[in-house]
Amino acid sequence: MSLMQFCDGEIAEAEAFSVPLTSHALHYGTGVFEGIRSYATDDGGAAVFRLPEHLERMRKGAEALGMKFDVSQATEAVLATLRANGHRDAYIRPLLWFNAGGLGLDVDKLSERLMVATLPWTSHLGTHRVRLTVSSFRRNPAKALPPLKLCGNYVNSILAKREATQRGFGEALFVDDGGFVVECTGENVFMVKDGHVTAVEHGDALPGITRDTVIQLTGAESRPVRIEELKAADEVFLTGTSAEIARVEAIDERVFAGSPFGDALSTRYADIVRGRSEAARHWLTRV
Repeated sequence: MSLMQFCDGEIAEAEAFSVPLTSHALHYGTGVFEGIRSYATDDGGAAVFRLPEHLERMRKGAEALGMKFDVSQATEAVLATLRANGHRDAYIRPLLWFNAGGLGLDVDKLSERLMVATLPWTSHLGTHRVRLTVSSFRRNPAKALPPLKLCGNYVNSILAKREATQRGFGEALFVDDGGFVVECTGENVFMVKDGHVTAVEHGDALPGITRDTVIQLTGAESRPVRIEELKAADEVFLTGTSAEIARVEAIDERVFAGSPFGDALSTRYADIVRGRSEAARHWLTRV
């Protein structure tokens, strides 16, 4: 059975839509997207986690490219697509991109298209602890490309993830030329030392919504962290919409004994996104 998708105000089977081969975004990555999650709730329904925050970040990305983005329209498109597919535990991908109309670098006269797809989903890093390697690549500097979910930005992540996989690791860790930790290819980084939780802060890192959630839940301090300090931590974990709370087993040769804090936080996070925590209901948009 084909999945239903939203595109340009219409919901239909995915095969009903087409994209011109001369679409600007296909050649230059001129689009903006979000990764959002919905979760089955214990009452038999479903809820989207922090939908307004995700779409506000997408709006900022659209603004950076000079695109028009209607948050209200995108909100309705997300919910309508979930309902059309009957999805509860799902990954949601809204994408706004520049269509055909020229292959130059001036985009002001190009038309825009908006789509939403929803897919059944589980954490892309799985439930096992993940092994990291410090990448030989550097993260896109914010002065060159703003740390937003612009399509073209993610070639950087793909190169680093491919290198990590070839080395036999599950994920890549970006470190800058000064030795400060930036983030992973799709996750922010936290560490625990002597019971104190620190959120790695870096100007080139994406301002993660799951990161913000964890800071609010734990009271974590947000500050720059050098790679030597990260490796000396008692525990390291990653946060991201798809990865949720991913516990780290190793960073290259440094192996961490266990993840007691990350394990407990992962359970707490699951309770929140599935509507079992009354105090966090404001983060949920019912489908």
